[in-house]
Amino acid sequence: MRISISQIKEMKEKGEIIPMLTAYDYVTAKMVDEAGVPLIVVGDSLAMVILGYESTIPVTMEEMLHHTKAVVSGTERALIVGDMPFMTYADVSDALRNAARFIQKGGAQAVKLEGGEAVAEVVRRVVNCGIPVMGHIGLTPQSIYQLGGFKAQGKTPEVARRLVKDAQILEQAGAFAIVLECTPAALSKLITQQISIPNLNK
Repeated sequence: MRISISQIKEMKEKGEIIPMLTAYDYVTAKMVDEAGVPLIVVGDSLAMVILGYESTIPVTMEEMLHHTKAVVSGTERALIVGDMPFMTYADVSDALRNAARFIQKGGAQAVKLEGGEAVAEVVRRVVNCGIPVMGHIGLTPQSIYQLGGFKAQGKTPEVARRLVKDAQILEQAGAFAIVLECTPAALSKLITQQISIPNLNK
């Protein structure tokens, strides 16, 4: 029986640490699952780690689905989250179609997408169609050209305030959890206090 998003939320309510790891293949996923990790993300980082691309941007839906199916095959308990590739959720129609492919063809139980307020409506529509969504803010690798590279985010008061707002908006849109990547510890703690859904630090 796989972990549900309700169980993940209950872990947050109880103040428990929620482990999450990335896996791209059957063998790794099997080991992670057997270790009892409740959340496994099939990250678009496979573009760089497995496929040798310079960034996450070139990875395709077909490549992501291929690896997601392998991870699902190697697991029995963990909740599997498929990472939506660059420009596969630029509008609601694309997002719904591609999120559905992750669930139907990839076997994932949820999807992850990057962005805050700008993607809130997409999150809302995907969730309303019955597909759990994990948000991702802070360092968002699909936006590295706009961010100027792989740099820590939230160091200035202005950016920190925006990230707090983004987290709150994603929660309101229906995200069941949020990945907060490469931000100061104090900001991460603040966001954790400001939202009721799990904030998973990366």
